[in-house]
Amino acid sequence: MKIEYEIRYAVHPVDFRKYDTERLRKEFLVSGLFVSDKIKLVYSMYDRFIVGGAIPASSALLLEPVDALKAPFFLSRREIGIINVGEEGVVKADGKEYVLGFKEALYLGAGERNVIFESRHPSRPARFYFNSAPAHTSYPDKLITRADAEVTDLGAPETSNSRKLNKLIVNSIVKTCQLQMGLTELQPGSVWNTMPPHTHARRMETYFYFEVPKGQAICHFMGEPIETRHIWMTNEEAVLSPQWSIHSAAGTSHYSFIWGMAGENLDYGDMDSVPPDQLK
Repeated sequence: MKIEYEIRYAVHPVDFRKYDTERLRKEFLVSGLFVSDKIKLVYSMYDRFIVGGAIPASSALLLEPVDALKAPFFLSRREIGIINVGEEGVVKADGKEYVLGFKEALYLGAGERNVIFESRHPSRPARFYFNSAPAHTSYPDKLITRADAEVTDLGAPETSNSRKLNKLIVNSIVKTCQLQMGLTELQPGSVWNTMPPHTHARRMETYFYFEVPKGQAICHFMGEPIETRHIWMTNEEAVLSPQWSIHSAAGTSHYSFIWGMAGENLDYGDMDSVPPDQLK
């Protein structure tokens, strides 16, 4: 099969406190998203959010509906955001072709249509990372280039968290039902993301770490602010973050990550911040 998936179930925060390293990784870490000529995805019960990856190398890949969706098309009742973290690629939908360069994004609204992933140059394949959430209506498709992004500089070298925030799929750029996505780039010499951390009970979130140099790693922190845990991660791995959990990390080098959210509002600033000296 060219598409493989697994289901992850929701976790109560009190139960979460008892998890050892193996159980934490099993429930929240998403590995192995990129396999040549396959689509890999995880269907999470947190807001029924889907995290996926696709490498169309020797042939195009059709995003078929998995059994859990019980739908004729993957996007029958869903919207999707796609960000290319590889070489130039093409996404086809409704007979239209969208060319995505490195770190460019595409939003596709709900509809009864096929979605096809292709690489412009099979010897240098695209690497499509995608997030998908349920959609109650269909909004127009939109390609978002780096030039279209809303860019904000955050943090400072003095606090080791100087970073560039690129909002790509947000409601000030493209209409969506609930999906939001963007890309944050840590500057050389900085390692902390989302510091100070926060929670937002109205939305769940996922982080996908990439551009992590070989031999380096990310230490991702999660859990309730008064009961945190950590997961060590490497390049091109993702992590699920429940609504009750903080989501922050430090790397042994600078890196980039893609954040994706879904829930009951589109207010990017809806965050309950936690001062660093109150974390436990």
